[in-house]
Amino acid sequence: MTHIRKMQSSDLNAIVELSLLAWEPVFISFKKVLGSAIYKQIWPDWRTGQAKVVRDICQDTAKVTTYVADVDGVAVGYACVELNEETHAGEISLLAVHPDHQNRGIGTDLNKFAVDRMRDAGMTLAVVATGGDPGHAPARRAYEKAGFRPMPGVRYYQDLT
Repeated sequence: MTHIRKMQSSDLNAIVELSLLAWEPVFISFKKVLGSAIYKQIWPDWRTGQAKVVRDICQDTAKVTTYVADVDGVAVGYACVELNEETHAGEISLLAVHPDHQNRGIGTDLNKFAVDRMRDAGMTLAVVATGGDPGHAPARRAYEKAGFRPMPGVRYYQDLT
């Protein structure tokens, strides 16, 4: 059974590891969509860059609360939540579920839990952003299952070399 709780410092390495495993299909998708030349310019070493992003965000406890999906004492997923008191908007800035635990509703549960915490904190709007590429299709499904509505956007890249 999955239990969702606040992150403990001892969870950080597992969170970074599961993020890299969960996001590998996303970066494979990026490379296919963008082509190697553009991909290499944006993400020359995606694993190192993403590990740093996850560590930095999860450790910014003044701005971010990280909630962990725990199965039998093991972190299998997480969601980072930021609250903006001025705009009354909460944002899920990061979310990942270990590939061995995907397609079991954990991502949807994390989203719903995060939204409930936003509501409890007086937020009136919940926001999350994700990619439109094929690698982000599971994330889009999880967000929509949790009640989010998509607002399509497009970002263009061009190789100038």
